[in-house]
Amino acid sequence: MSGDSRAALGRALAAATITRGVEVAPGALAAVPEVFARFFAGRRCTIVADANTMAVAGDRVEQRLRAAGVTVAPSIVFPGTPRLKPRVEVPLEVAARLRDAGTIPVAVGSGVINDVTKLAAELASTPYLCVPTAASMDGYAASGASMLEGGFKHTVRCAPPVAVVADLDVVAAAPGAMAAWGYGDLAGKLVAGADWVLADALGVEAIAPGPFALVQDHIRGWLGDPAGIAAGNRQALGGLVDGLLISGFAMQAYGNSRPASGSDHQLAHIWEMDGLEWDGEPVAHGAGVGVATVAMLAVYEWLLAQDVAARCVQCAARVAPDWRKVEQELAASFEPALIASARTEMEAKTVDTPRLRARIRQIGATWPELRERLVARLVPAATLARWLAACGAAARTEDIGIPLDRLVADIRRARLIRRRYTVLDCLDDLGWLEAALGALPGAYRTLGTRR
Repeated sequence: MSGDSRAALGRALAAATITRGVEVAPGALAAVPEVFARFFAGRRCTIVADANTMAVAGDRVEQRLRAAGVTVAPSIVFPGTPRLKPRVEVPLEVAARLRDAGTIPVAVGSGVINDVTKLAAELASTPYLCVPTAASMDGYAASGASMLEGGFKHTVRCAPPVAVVADLDVVAAAPGAMAAWGYGDLAGKLVAGADWVLADALGVEAIAPGPFALVQDHIRGWLGDPAGIAAGNRQALGGLVDGLLISGFAMQAYGNSRPASGSDHQLAHIWEMDGLEWDGEPVAHGAGVGVATVAMLAVYEWLLAQDVAARCVQCAARVAPDWRKVEQELAASFEPALIASARTEMEAKTVDTPRLRARIRQIGATWPELRERLVARLVPAATLARWLAACGAAARTEDIGIPLDRLVADIRRARLIRRRYTVLDCLDDLGWLEAALGALPGAYRTLGTRR
């Protein structure tokens, strides 16, 4: 990892609201007892893992803690296969065991293990320690856990870990697909940054300079060596881990996931809600985000090629919100049990006619400068597809079993599940959403990169 990346990690940690300690290095498991003593002196602990992560790191964590005099209660170990799903019922059960034991949880695992432990710790009113076993996602240090509740994927507010210990030797030994998932998750920050620039320029959600810079000032560097990540190079993996952790710290500093999540994540969440599987396994979050990011970059390319200022002049005086259309979209897009949640999100970002017309005039007035800001943040869809492929990551829709007609339909649905303003909302404001989505199949034929 570079000195710049390590310095950025230090600044991000200083900006975090909860996490106070981070160790990222080869052999960092040796630091677990010292970190535990620093933040949880005199407390007992419970390791939370699955069978795979217990074998690769959990047993060693337990041995080191016992050798340091820490009392370790019986571990909570989930089956290694099939992969644990983040259903909200799981952390409820874990929380009950933590309360009964009166212990500090130590999450040893990757995405779902961490999210389950994070929410369980919140429910049990206790802090926790995180020991990542793979560079697979950005949620290790984030405030909130992504959970499935009644089939709807949403983020449950809960505190991040007090400390994180990431051993790069353990991370490098994880299946290569997991680092590829992390790379896909990190790539999504390109779109997240552009979506925030768009929302800021239109007066919807102002950019917070600190959290924005933590991620956006370094994203190109973290993504710059996909082949090295695929090869298990410690420096490249260290940069990936730094980027994933810093994204979480930026979310801590801002108070929600805006610094790291935009239309790319909304599309990936649709696939997670649908229980999308490929080769008999659920499609991993980072794999979905990587494919979704390529798609959203293609959507941005379409928008950037249009005469937006002229379009704003044409439609600003005539456009009006159509809630009946929204209700029809909701009914066509989701099962009845999910419609109420999606309706709440859409109600939160729907504006009245005067504000909508003012927003469109603002798009037109700011477009030349706004377009330059967006171009500076984005990379071509074909470029990211090549980077993802070099990392061994899913890049195209067929890599996760999504036909192009479904991609178009799912992007429409993605706009409906979050109140966050993104490029999809901008296109809808301009009456261009269908035109942009109609161009996607042609855009995919020009990507030219298969895994």
